[in-house]
Amino acid sequence: MKDEPVIVFSRNGETTVITGWRARLLILGLSLAAALLFVLLGFLFLGVAITFATLLVFGIPLAIAVAILVEWVRAIRRRP
Repeated sequence: MKDEPVIVFSRNGETTVITGWRARLLILGLSLAAALLFVLLGFLFLGVAITFATLLVFGIPLAIAVAILVEWVRAIRRRP
């Protein structure tokens, strides 16, 4: 005898049992939804990581360069 999937819901004291092809279809749908959610969260976290890396690689050196430029301009203005 083949092992059939069984899904049991209990709500408000009432038990619902889903077996056979309906249970397989429900399990497939939930598995696909979970996989899609996992992939979407992976892309979200990858995007955040790329954004922070870009800020570190370009933003910090740019901020340092602007600070040096501002100090250089201030030094020129302070000369008599």
